[in-house]
Amino acid sequence: MKASTRSKAAAKKAVTAKEHVPAGKGHNRAVPPLDKAKRLELFEMMVRIREFEEQVQRSYLEGLVHGTTHLCQGQEGVAAGANLALADGDYVSYTYRGHGHCLARGMEMETAYAELFGRTTGLCNGLGGSMHFTDIEKGLIGAAGIVGGGLPAAVGAGLSAQLNGKGQVSAVFFGDGAVNIGAFHESMNIAQVWRLPVLFICENNLYGEFTRINFTTPFEDLTERAKGYAMTAVQVDGNDVEAVYRATAEAAERARAGEGPTFIECKTYRHRGHSRTDPAKYRDPKEVEAWLARDPIPAHRARLVKEGLLTEKDAERIVEAAKRDVKAAADRAATAPWPDPGQDFTAKMFA
Repeated sequence: MKASTRSKAAAKKAVTAKEHVPAGKGHNRAVPPLDKAKRLELFEMMVRIREFEEQVQRSYLEGLVHGTTHLCQGQEGVAAGANLALADGDYVSYTYRGHGHCLARGMEMETAYAELFGRTTGLCNGLGGSMHFTDIEKGLIGAAGIVGGGLPAAVGAGLSAQLNGKGQVSAVFFGDGAVNIGAFHESMNIAQVWRLPVLFICENNLYGEFTRINFTTPFEDLTERAKGYAMTAVQVDGNDVEAVYRATAEAAERARAGEGPTFIECKTYRHRGHSRTDPAKYRDPKEVEAWLARDPIPAHRARLVKEGLLTEKDAERIVEAAKRDVKAAADRAATAPWPDPGQDFTAKMFA
């Protein structure tokens, strides 16, 4: 099958939850259905993440963002759904495309923009930038500029959670490109052997930087990777925010009960290029069109409207409020002071 044909087929294919469970392993755990408030919260969070990222791009064009950025428009369903299923005390590690996860964990937008702009009021005093958002108080143990760099750290956090006995879990988000590196396999193996409370959440957007998955991996359903470690694996439509929530909530319950790790594959798609300078011309236009039609935000909005939980008027109010909030947050962050160039930066660095 040609790559272009495969691309369109993958985008149009309806992804339903599929689960692989090693023989003899328990896995079914009831997750209470989301109430109206939580379902609306998911919509609001996805909208805020989308508008935050759109403002990042505008701020870059205005010369406020120094260094590169990797935006997550199109993948908001994973960030919003998965993080809603986690508890406040849980650990989260993520990729350099991780702004959405940080916002979903409660990071203030002004603090995030200040970090992007290199200002002292940023969450890392303006020294980390886009690829190194970190907030230990919110369980955000850090992002890495290295593909798959968060995997070993997440396993370490999972071991800490297991030893302290407080019922915490460690969730690590990574892309499809990371499943081919050594650290991924080592992390999966040790997490399963020690039955650590780790959730391996793969955001499979079909591209590792500029290369489509069929050129790097022998299959596109990455739950196959989990079979080699006898690990419970679930594949969900990453553009269905409620499906992501359910899969993550069930995996978290298993982990808290001492049943070990889970591999969750979320099929999704980034609307833009790999980074701010990438026009993504290597992608089949028909593939892009098909995936844009499955945008997680209008899909969830339509579901809520159809069920009578949201009106179109209220939905527009939510969108407009998010636009105002991100603009105000970015404007305030842009007036914050720069770091003192004469300070001892080594005191704030770890290597």
